[in-house]
Amino acid sequence: MESRTLPVPDGLEGVRMDAGIAKLLGFSRTFAAEVVDAGGVSVDGSIADKSDRLRAGSWLEVTWQPRAEVSIVPIAVPDLRIVHDDDDLVVIDKPVGVAAHPSVGWTGPTVLGALAAAGFRISTSGATERAGIVHRLDAGTSGLMVVAKSESAYSALKRLFRDREVEKVYHAVVQGHPDPLSGTIDAPVGRHPSSSWKFAVTSAGKPSVTHYETIEAFPSASLLEVHLETGRTHQIRVHMAAQRHPCVGDAMYGADPTISARLGLDRQWLHAKQLGFVHPATGEPVLYTTGYPDDLQHALDVLRQD
Repeated sequence: MESRTLPVPDGLEGVRMDAGIAKLLGFSRTFAAEVVDAGGVSVDGSIADKSDRLRAGSWLEVTWQPRAEVSIVPIAVPDLRIVHDDDDLVVIDKPVGVAAHPSVGWTGPTVLGALAAAGFRISTSGATERAGIVHRLDAGTSGLMVVAKSESAYSALKRLFRDREVEKVYHAVVQGHPDPLSGTIDAPVGRHPSSSWKFAVTSAGKPSVTHYETIEAFPSASLLEVHLETGRTHQIRVHMAAQRHPCVGDAMYGADPTISARLGLDRQWLHAKQLGFVHPATGEPVLYTTGYPDDLQHALDVLRQD
């Protein structure tokens, strides 16, 4: 364990606890929030919450367990398809079972490792193990991702994602039939109150907006087109589960295992279908699209036979 005791400077008066800890100690915002959630921060002797506001002149005591070092290991991923490649960015079609970047506890292949194995040079911006990554897909979600190759592209793409100027379109098969068939889910998403690896609709979460439209209905499920206004971790999975229509195959969020088995699915039916943005170098709008991988197409074929 490591520990630091330090005063809150005037410049951080009123700043959220997790954001202030990140600035003071050089942590990522995510890691700072984890430290606060674990009870690792006290203010003048009282345990702090991550949404508390800092008070200038108060004393912080911060105790944390340093994260194990992770590194990018070049591992070829034959199924990872290059959709577009230029001097500034590379757009890939990520297969299931591949994480965006290395992390503690993940031993499988990663997008960055696959690109390294294929000889790509990626932007060095961002944390070392996440260099060039401007957005992520879950390991269990397939589809389109863009990775920055130049430093200027990294900055520009991060800004586009932050300002919600990227068109992100997903297709999802969910259990049952959403009512209404098209609509918007506007509900904050944050850490699950009783699980460190799940997320949930919670008042303490971040604003999250999901737009959906039913493309095709089956007796027991529906194929949806989903447009994300925000990009929270597990957002589509959490929002649909909260509506009692979890993604088919998504055991983590309550999918019926008998349906998953019948469709031959061992992961959520969720695919990043389209990705559009203004190219950081040319200033021209670009739009990329991809088809369904074999396991998702097979599940659809079975549903259409019902």
